[in-house]
Amino acid sequence: MAFGIACAEFGVRHVLLRDRLADEAASAWTQVNASRGASLPHNSRMATYFVPAGASAASVPDDLRNLPPGVRVPFWGARATVVDRRPQGTIYLSFDPSFSDAAVFWTGGLSLLLALLVTYVSAWLTYRTSKRMVAPVTWLAGVVARWDPLSPNTGPLSPHNLPVDAGLEVRRLAHALRGMAARVSDFIDRERRFTRDASHELRTPLTVIRVASDLMAADSALPERSQRAVARIQRAGHDMQSVIDAFFILARDTEVEAERERFDVHEVVDDEVELARRQVGDKPVELRVIDEGGGAVDAPRRVLSLMVGNLLSNAVRFTEAGRVDVVLRPDRIEVRDTGIGMSEDTLAKAFDPFFRHDRDGGGEGMGIGLSIVRRLGERFRWPVELESTPGRGTVATIHFQR
Repeated sequence: MAFGIACAEFGVRHVLLRDRLADEAASAWTQVNASRGASLPHNSRMATYFVPAGASAASVPDDLRNLPPGVRVPFWGARATVVDRRPQGTIYLSFDPSFSDAAVFWTGGLSLLLALLVTYVSAWLTYRTSKRMVAPVTWLAGVVARWDPLSPNTGPLSPHNLPVDAGLEVRRLAHALRGMAARVSDFIDRERRFTRDASHELRTPLTVIRVASDLMAADSALPERSQRAVARIQRAGHDMQSVIDAFFILARDTEVEAERERFDVHEVVDDEVELARRQVGDKPVELRVIDEGGGAVDAPRRVLSLMVGNLLSNAVRFTEAGRVDVVLRPDRIEVRDTGIGMSEDTLAKAFDPFFRHDRDGGGEGMGIGLSIVRRLGERFRWPVELESTPGRGTVATIHFQR
């Protein structure tokens, strides 16, 4: 704004001074033509000289006498001049623009100050008005931010509890939020009822299957082919039990949080390694636990058990010969195998639900183990990472946020 006003000032000053000098020169020529001896304007601000053709210009000041014909308006401060040469002689005119410069300066400066004042007042009024309009929305956001997702309290959003300056839009938004909270509560209640019922309905037949398969496996007279089938039933039952436990953990946040305890990771890892040895069967695969500083964590024990168990199950499934190591460190658990590994494309999809990476398109598993591991890790702030090289093996890491 200041730059624009300054440009306008200098432009107007230049045009007005040129017009003023042209008018004064024309007036001087009128007087000369009327009478050669006429007295030309000569005062503190303007000096006018006429030198007839062929006459000496000694009476004209040197700085004005040596100028070529034309109009000259300086940028600021210096005198403006006109040298107008005609057949009958030459008119020299010098004008002091300091008065007009001061007028232009003060007019522009005051205009700028007035414009800035108006801009400031407008901005302040706009800020106050917008703040007053936004305040109810901010209050509404604060109320919603304090909601318990499992049991939102909609009492503060009742019409009689809204701020007095809440407009129609805010009241409509509060009404919509109350309706959404009611629907969320209904959904949570249905989910809790489903989780409770499904827990009972799924665990009961699964327990029967596992007990029956254990009894069959204990029968030494069972044919070898039947023993292999029973072993597959046992592994499938174990996998199904893990999946059910994981789904219920993900669905029942508060109840799982109540199970938080301090325990040694060695206890969980040793138990899961013993279970994984059964899955190895006759394969020439060595399972080892390498302690490099593993310690205790505060968390639900069965969450870590599910995560480690799924990672070990995958490592054993895709390792036909070699070694599976579980490395315990203070800030993480690493499950390393020497199996078939994964390509970059497969690694990018490894955590997708129901994605299976089988060498021959067959094999066991439902393809949700790694997806469950990642979701449990996100839920308890234990990031899970995978590194893999085709033909050399995979490293799965659970990072602890202590």
